[in-house]
Amino acid sequence: MPKRQTGWTEAKISRYIKEGRGQGELALYRPWLTIQDVPSSGRVHRFIGWKTTRQHHLLSDLEFNYHCFCDWAENVIDIREQFPLERELTLKIAENLGIMHPTDNKTNTPIVMTTDCFLTMREGTSIVYKARTLKFEKDLNDERVIGKFEIEKYYWEQQGIDWAIVTEKELPATFISNLKLLRDAYFVNDAEIIDLLMEDWNSFTDSILVNLQAFDMKYNFEIGTGISLYKYALVKKLLKVNMHEKINLNEDVSNVIVTTLSDSKKRWA
Repeated sequence: MPKRQTGWTEAKISRYIKEGRGQGELALYRPWLTIQDVPSSGRVHRFIGWKTTRQHHLLSDLEFNYHCFCDWAENVIDIREQFPLERELTLKIAENLGIMHPTDNKTNTPIVMTTDCFLTMREGTSIVYKARTLKFEKDLNDERVIGKFEIEKYYWEQQGIDWAIVTEKELPATFISNLKLLRDAYFVNDAEIIDLLMEDWNSFTDSILVNLQAFDMKYNFEIGTGISLYKYALVKKLLKVNMHEKINLNEDVSNVIVTTLSDSKKRWA
């Protein structure tokens, strides 16, 4: 699909607002920007989120990695990407700081600034919000980027919302790699037969792979069904492994912890 024209005008901004861009929560949220709207120097990602059950639009590998991390985190309730900042406030902040506000070079229209990730989180009995900007460490010395960060920082401070920059250094590589491996397992079509795997698990000995292959043969399932169910069980936290070590199907089943079904239901309620 071709990308749309990326220039900004007041008419275009008004249209985006009328379309509901940057509004709503969970499945009803619409990001201010989609991958068709902006050029990207890296790979873009469009996929269905675990928590929101809607299509997300992420503009870099770093944004995708962080989203995987947030989808896994039990205290994250909602993830809203490309979240718009109120333009009147960012213009006033830029003026007060003596920083040039991001502006379309062709139309001279001040653009609507966005924060990469706006989170709704549970902390104890409270619901809190956090804003996170994703940037590769090598880009942190760019003066234009630093100016944008200053505006974002003061904007969120005025809103009383915690804001921080996240780089690739804050995301453990092996942990993220495991989450990517499990990414599609959340939506496996065989989830209704997960009880069979869980019932048989306690009788397993030897390696995980040997048992999953035997599981497929026992129930005359298509080859690979057991592996898909195993990944699904990890995603739903019915089974637990050390996520900071590479997931290895050849390790012994004794290294996998079985959680109780009631605990799992509490986590995913």
